Amino acid sequence: PDITRPLAAQTIQYPCKMTSGGHNMLTTRAQSSPNTLSELPFFDEVWEMGPVKPYKTKAEKRRDKIRGSAKQTEDTVKLFQLLDVDLPANVGELQRQDPTLKGWFQKVMEVDGNRHSTTGFLDEATYVVKKGILYQRKGDVESLALPQQFRERVMDLGHTVPWAGHMGFHKTLCRISRRFVWPGMYIQISNFCKSCVKCQLTSGKKISQAQLQPLPIIGTPFERIGMDVVGPLERSSAGNKYILVICDYATRYPEVFPLRCVKARNVANCLIQLFSRVGIPKEVLTDCGTNFMSKLLKQVYKLLGVKGIKTTPYHPQTDGLVERYNQTLKNMLRKFVSTTGADWDQWLPYLLFAYREVPQASTGFSPFELLYGRQVGGPLDLLKDYWEHPESAEDNIVAYVVKMRQRLKEMTAWVQENMKTAQQNQKRWYDRKSTERVLKPGQQVLLLLPTSDNKLFAKWHGPYEVMRQVGKVTYELFMPDRVKKHQTFHVNLLKEFQVHQTPVQQLLICNIQDEEVKEKFLPSSETQFRAIDLSHLLVPQQEEVAALLDPTLFSEAPGFTDLVQHEICLKKDAPARQKSYRIPERLVPDLKKKINFMLELGIIEISTSEWCSPVVLVPKKDGSLRFCIDFRYLNSLSQFDAYPMPRIDDLLERVGGARHITTLDLSKGYWQVALAPEARKLTAFRTPFGMYHFKV
Repeated sequence: PDITRPLAAQTIQYPCKMTSGGHNMLTTRAQSSPNTLSELPFFDEVWEMGPVKPYKTKAEKRRDKIRGSAKQTEDTVKLFQLLDVDLPANVGELQRQDPTLKGWFQKVMEVDGNRHSTTGFLDEATYVVKKGILYQRKGDVESLALPQQFRERVMDLGHTVPWAGHMGFHKTLCRISRRFVWPGMYIQISNFCKSCVKCQLTSGKKISQAQLQPLPIIGTPFERIGMDVVGPLERSSAGNKYILVICDYATRYPEVFPLRCVKARNVANCLIQLFSRVGIPKEVLTDCGTNFMSKLLKQVYKLLGVKGIKTTPYHPQTDGLVERYNQTLKNMLRKFVSTTGADWDQWLPYLLFAYREVPQASTGFSPFELLYGRQVGGPLDLLKDYWEHPESAEDNIVAYVVKMRQRLKEMTAWVQENMKTAQQNQKRWYDRKSTERVLKPGQQVLLLLPTSDNKLFAKWHGPYEVMRQVGKVTYELFMPDRVKKHQTFHVNLLKEFQVHQTPVQQLLICNIQDEEVKEKFLPSSETQFRAIDLSHLLVPQQEEVAALLDPTLFSEAPGFTDLVQHEICLKKDAPARQKSYRIPERLVPDLKKKINFMLELGIIEISTSEWCSPVVLVPKKDGSLRFCIDFRYLNSLSQFDAYPMPRIDDLLERVGGARHITTLDLSKGYWQVALAPEARKLTAFRTPFGMYHFKV
C-alpha cells in the first residue's frame, strides 16, 4: 500500500528509429514532427533530403567546446512520408448522390457531346456531363463539380500545403475554381482562409484601432506625474548610461536625472529629490518596468500616500506625455553631443531650460510660466534688457504676491480651456480611422507582442480567452502558457480569432463484448460516456478509433477484476497501532461524503481489525480533497517483491517503431485489484464515524 494511493497509471510512448547497427535511437520532437509536404497527393518516397547539420546557438557551441561533446551520427532522415489518400473510384456516382448538386444536374445542357438546350449566354455558366461526370463550363474553362465529402480536403490542398503557399482568398479561389467548383464555394473558401490558424498568426499588424480615450485634465501642478527611463545610451565621462524622465501633467514641466543604473533604489532617490522641491504628488504614472513595479517603490508610495498607476503592456500611448518628451529630448541631444557621445549628460541643464521656456501647444503657456507665474529670464531677455536699460522699479513683496496670484488664476483658466480644445482636436483627428471594438467574455483572440525581431516568426500569439473587460478599451486575458496567467492588454493589441468549423459526422458504436474471461464491472450509467471530437481525423481513422471507445471501458466508475489479488506479507507479527491525525472540523463533512461514496462502490467495509493507520486529507489544485491513508509504518513492516520494474529507457526502445503516442488512464487504478482476505485487516483506518478497511 502507498500513502497517496494514486488513481491512475499512464504509459507514454515516444517514437524511435532504427540505425544501421540494429540499435534504437530516440528522435527529437522536431524530427518526429509531421512533414507538411507529405500532405500532397501522388507523393513519392523518392523525395528525400540528406542529413542536415543541426543549428546551434553561440552559447551551445561554447558549452560543447568546453565539454568536448562528441559528434553524433544520424542516419538519413526521411522528411517526406506517404499520405494515404482515399480517391473515389466513381466520382459521377458520388455527384448524383450529393443533394447539393441535384440542382445542377437539372440544368445540364450537354451529355457526351449531345446538346439538349441552346439557351444561355457565353458569359453564363453551363453544365455538361462527360463520361458520367458533371462539369461546369464557363467560357473555355471546365471545372469538375466536387462532391461535398471532398471539399474540405480540396480547400486544404489549395491553401495550406507548401505548393499552395497559404496565399490570400482571391488567389486561392482562382486556383481551386479552375479545377473544381461547387455551390457556395465563394463563401466556404472565404471562411476557410479567414479561419486558417497560420494565416492569422502571421498576418500583418494592421488592425482597426479603438477610439481615443482622453486622459483627465489635471489642474494642480505636480498632482500627477509621469515617469519613464531613456537608455541605455553611450556611457558618458561621468559613467551615466540612462536618463530618468519625469513630467508634470498640469504644467508640462519636465525633470531629468542622469543615472548609471536604473535600479529601484536609484529611482527612489531621484523621486525624493524631486519631492523635496515641488512637493509630494498624488499619482505617479509609469509603465510595467521591473524597477517601477519593485517592492521598494511600492513601499515608498505607501509611506508617502502616493497612488501608483501603470500602463497596459506594450501600449505606451497611455503615458504619451513622457514618451513624446523622450523623443524631443533625444532629438535635441543628437544635435549637441560630440562624436564620441561621452558628453551628453553635460548638455541636459541647457536643453531643459530650452524646453521649459517655450509655450506648449496644448496649454498655450510655457512650463516656467505655469509653475512660477512669470516668464523666467533667458539669454534673449538679457540682450533685450541690455539694449533698453530699463529703470529699476521698486515694488513691495505684498503687491508682487497679489499680482502673481491673480496672474496664476487667470493662466489656470486659460490652460484648462486650451487643453480641453487640444484634446478635442486630437481625438477628432485620431478617431477618423478608428472604430469602436467590443470583445465579449469567453471570446478567443490573438495577441500582438513584439517578442522577436525576426520577420519570419509569427507576429501574433494565442489564441487566448477573454476573461472580462477591465476598462473601456482594456481586457483581461487568460494565458495558460505564461507564468502570469491573467494579464490586461489594450484592445489595439488584440484581434478576433476565427475558429475553423469542421463538419462532424455522427457514428453509431455497437458495444460488443468478446473477452475470453468475463470480468465484473461496477454499475455505470450510459450518461457517463462523453462524446469525443474526432473531426481532425479522416473518416476511416474515425471509424477505427470509434471502435475502441467502449462506454464500459471508459467509464468514470471504476471496474473490478477477480483475476488477481493483492497480498501483504509482514516481516513480523507485531500489531501496528498508530495515533489518529486530527481532522479539522470544516473538513469532516467532506470526509463523510468520501466514506459514503467508497461504501456505495464496495471499496471499503466496516472493520474490527487491531491494525490501524491514520487518515490524511490532501488538498488538490482544483480545491477538492484527496482521501489518503498514511501507510508508511505498514510499508516499513512489509516484505516487498524483488520483481524487476521496467526502466523508462527500456520501454522507449521497445516502442521505438510507434508512430503515435497513446496514454492509458485507468478510472481508479488502485481500486480495481482485490485484496486478499488476510490482507484486508492490515489496511484498516480510523475515522470519526467508525473503523473501516479496504477490500481492493
